[in-house]
Amino acid sequence: MPAHDPAIKRMYARSNNYCYGMGLGIILLDEVYPGFPGDVRNASAYPFPIQYEIAEGVDIKNLLRGKDKANLLRPVLNAARKLERMGCRAIAAECGYFAWFQKEIASAVKVPVFASSLLQVPLAQMVIGQDQVVGILVAVARYLSDRHLTSVGVTLGTNYVVHGAGDDGKTPQFASLWNKDIRPEIPSADYELAERDFVKVALDFATAHPNMGAMVLECTGFPPFARAVQREIEMPVFCWATLLDYAYSVSVHRDFYGHV
Repeated sequence: MPAHDPAIKRMYARSNNYCYGMGLGIILLDEVYPGFPGDVRNASAYPFPIQYEIAEGVDIKNLLRGKDKANLLRPVLNAARKLERMGCRAIAAECGYFAWFQKEIASAVKVPVFASSLLQVPLAQMVIGQDQVVGILVAVARYLSDRHLTSVGVTLGTNYVVHGAGDDGKTPQFASLWNKDIRPEIPSADYELAERDFVKVALDFATAHPNMGAMVLECTGFPPFARAVQREIEMPVFCWATLLDYAYSVSVHRDFYGHV
């Protein structure tokens, strides 16, 4: 394989871009907690460059539970524009509930925007057909509104079902990270316990819907366990990792090296 793309003969500055060779820009929540490899908050597991920018003042509580989300728009757009100015080729976000702002962010920048894993729901619906349903596994079901779905192209009332992994306190490892009210001074989580609890929730969700043909994981903390889930439910699993891989591939298309 060549040391670099042989098509690169000369380089030129892009308008207002400060960095080059960039990959995906991620809008982060204004929260302090760790993420396992595979979590969007953890850059180490991704095979392309990741650049983060914090949406100042936008935390989990006001993004999910806040009744007036209009005051969150400015810091979200500020973060998106900073990432674009840095030179990121596409922009994503940390939490699937950023779906609320998909259209606004996409209109504010000139690079593609992948604000939520829920963007994959219409694709999942198409690939499994109308006789099966897509299971949408979110962090907390009661905070998922119609706007979250319609903002990413989901037609309400179609072949999908929704369940919250954090409903009924069944994923305490996640709750201890994401719920400020119970988060310890030094946030931590046990991988094996988190995987065990999450896989059971996902399996129970799939079992409750025998006509489920695919599952979409909304939360950016779920991808570390997506493969374990798939081993149990034996169906296509869409998550943030699949979305980010896709986002990078369409923004920075790979070349092909081989032989005939």
